[in-house]
Amino acid sequence: MHARKRVFRGTNTARLARQLLGQRLLRSTTRGKQMLFEFSGGNWLGIHLGMSGALRVEPKGFCAEKHDHLVLQQRRGALVFRDPRQFGRVRFHDAAGTPAWWESFGPEINSRAFNANFLSVFLRRHSRAAIKAVLLLQSGFPGVGNWMADEILWRAHIAPTLAAGHLSEQQRGALLRATRFVSRESLRFITEQNSDLPAPWLIHQRWKQSGVCPRHRTTLLRETIGGRTTAWCPRCQK
Repeated sequence: MHARKRVFRGTNTARLARQLLGQRLLRSTTRGKQMLFEFSGGNWLGIHLGMSGALRVEPKGFCAEKHDHLVLQQRRGALVFRDPRQFGRVRFHDAAGTPAWWESFGPEINSRAFNANFLSVFLRRHSRAAIKAVLLLQSGFPGVGNWMADEILWRAHIAPTLAAGHLSEQQRGALLRATRFVSRESLRFITEQNSDLPAPWLIHQRWKQSGVCPRHRTTLLRETIGGRTTAWCPRCQK
C-alpha cells in the first residue's frame, strides 16, 4: 500500500492495514464508479475509481508497481487498485453499520429511486449551477463522467450553460430519459458486447478539434464548464 498517495486522503492507512488483516470478504456493492466492500469484523472498504482508476485481479504473490496504490493479498490471488492520475479514492470504515459517506451518494441511475421527483429536488438544491456541472456531481448522478454528461445534454437538447434551476418540466423529463439511456446503453455496449459505442453518438465527435454534430454536421462549440472541457451543438442545444 502506498500510504502517502493522494488516493488515501482522509484515510487512516495504518488502521486500514491492521484491521483488514485476516478478515473475510462478506459482500460488495456498487454505485456508479463507487464500490463498497464489507469485511468481517465490521470493516468496510470504499473505492472510487475516478477518471483513471481500475480494479484487477492478479496471481498470488503479485508485487505492486508504481501506480498500484492498494493490493489486497488473498490465498489464491490479489485484488489491485491502480490509479495513475489519482483522481480516485480509497476510504475505510471500521464500525457497525454502513458508512455515512456511502449513504450520501445518490441512487443508481437505472434504479426506481432515480425518478422525476429525485431529479427535481436535486436540481433545485443546485439551482444556480450550470447543468453540466450538476451532472458531474456523484451525489446525484453516480457514475456520470465528463463525456457522458455531454452526451446526455446533447440527447436532451439542453445547453450545458443553462442553470439547473431554470430547466422546464419538459427539459427535466428529457434529461431523466437521456440520463437513463446513456447510462444503460453505454454499459451494454462496453461491458456486455465489448464493443465501441455506435457511430451516431456524440462521443466520437466531441474529442475532435473540428468535431461536428452527428445530427446535422454543425460545428461543435467548446468551453470549460465546472472545470471540465465541454462540447455541445449550438443548433440542438440553444
